Amino acid sequence: MRLSTKGRYAVMAMADLAKNGRTETGLRAVSLAEIAARQEISLSYLEQLFARLRKSGLVQSVRGPGGGYRLAKGAAETVVAEIVLAVDEPIRATRCVAHSSPKGCMMGGERCITHNLWEDLGAEIHAYLAGVSLEDVVLNRTGARRRMTPPAAMEAAA
Repeated sequence: MRLSTKGRYAVMAMADLAKNGRTETGLRAVSLAEIAARQEISLSYLEQLFARLRKSGLVQSVRGPGGGYRLAKGAAETVVAEIVLAVDEPIRATRCVAHSSPKGCMMGGERCITHNLWEDLGAEIHAYLAGVSLEDVVLNRTGARRRMTPPAAMEAAA
């Protein structure tokens, strides 16, 4: 399973905004041209993504000289899952789509034998991304979470 370019680029751009929008005195607006250059993403593609991010309330636009975008809330309060969902990328591992048969994705309307496995995986991915903030990404705090598996976490707590 792979996250689409739209979702990956939106997260990259938001992490860049979180990192480069901080100053010693507070927040500054960051232009999409700056983000495009640093992340090597097309400016027109970023404009499309940021229109969706702004509509979802994740960023605020600042007009005028020195204008650009700021995070609408703190990096610690902005989670990766909401960024991915804001650009219309559902986190799903099944081949079923929302408008397919209510029962399943196979020709006869049944669910495939592995449907629940992939559906559960999609839920786990969503839960993981919902637990990772932009601040975690910027401070590179995501690796420890992956290494701490649930059984190890239970043993550590005992």
